[in-house]
Amino acid sequence: MSDAPEASWHTEDTHQVLRLSGEWRGHRGTLPEPISTDGAGPVRVDATGLRSWDAPLAAALWQQLEPFARQQVDVDLHGLPEGFQQVLALALDAAPTAPPSTTQRPGRIAALGARVTAAMGLRRKTLGFVGEVLLSIGRWLRGRSDMRAADLMWQIEQTGPRSLPIVALVCFLVGLIVAYMGASQLQRFGAQTYIADLVTIGVVREVAALLVGIVLAGRVGAAFAAQIGSMRANEEVDALATMGVNPIDFLVLPRVLALLIVGPMLTAFGAVVGMLVGWLVAVGIFGVTPLEYVYASFDAMTLTHVLVGLFKGTVYSVLVALAGCLQGMSAGRSAQAVGDATTASVVQAIVWIVVAASMLTVVFQRLDI
Repeated sequence: MSDAPEASWHTEDTHQVLRLSGEWRGHRGTLPEPISTDGAGPVRVDATGLRSWDAPLAAALWQQLEPFARQQVDVDLHGLPEGFQQVLALALDAAPTAPPSTTQRPGRIAALGARVTAAMGLRRKTLGFVGEVLLSIGRWLRGRSDMRAADLMWQIEQTGPRSLPIVALVCFLVGLIVAYMGASQLQRFGAQTYIADLVTIGVVREVAALLVGIVLAGRVGAAFAAQIGSMRANEEVDALATMGVNPIDFLVLPRVLALLIVGPMLTAFGAVVGMLVGWLVAVGIFGVTPLEYVYASFDAMTLTHVLVGLFKGTVYSVLVALAGCLQGMSAGRSAQAVGDATTASVVQAIVWIVVAASMLTVVFQRLDI
């Protein structure tokens, strides 16, 4: 029997048969093209004369047989050696199949039901995730958490000090807009002295917390989703669970606690920046004396306004952390899925912030706070 590698296609009854023989290990030749791949009958591989094989032959044979598998043509691999047969069968089973020629579109009622079911499943998943986070906080308070203090400090450093420049810039520009637009309207009535009241109450109570929440959603929430989503794609989250480490304690809890801590601090910093830019506008453009603005600001800035603003900033920050971690833990195992999770985390965080801002504003106004 010749050791030279040989391959040829033959027709037997209704079958197309590929015959392999000789020594194929280390051979980099190509296989001949099939007789027909369009509307072909069953395909069989005859390797009774095959002396040896390696990965390049398996790859070349997969390229030959994959079009048949995609068209759902019966491919008989029993003539191959056992190891070769298993590798090739696994590869062909993973090949995509041809889409059906006709698809039946669901009715409107069925489509509506599917959307409602999907929405309810999303709500259930969100509530379940929040419940797991609360249980993780309970374990941490009892000293039974898998969270490491070093991870918490690292997240605080990443989300707090590194967010100061963008928070300062955004609060400065938005505070400038609020101060200038408000002052230009008050000037019509000769009430420039009330610029301090407008800027102080608006920035301290509402604007600073809202801006900090939106900045954190774009900078921190997206990072949380990308980091955890990448770990899911690389099966690192599964590895943690396999080693007995709770992923919620190890990955989610440090991030939630970090934003819980730095959220009110960033809100206070943003409020100070907004008040300073209000001082610049009132003094530099509208002729208010510096001391008059300072006195009016301290008179308007009550403890209630400060506490309400800090509370809102804390709530918004926690929502950002929950949205980012939720999307990261729910991400798929591909690069596209990680990107989708990152985008969804920003959108979900901003929506949650707006809804929470509306609800809190109504509640505080109804309670006269």
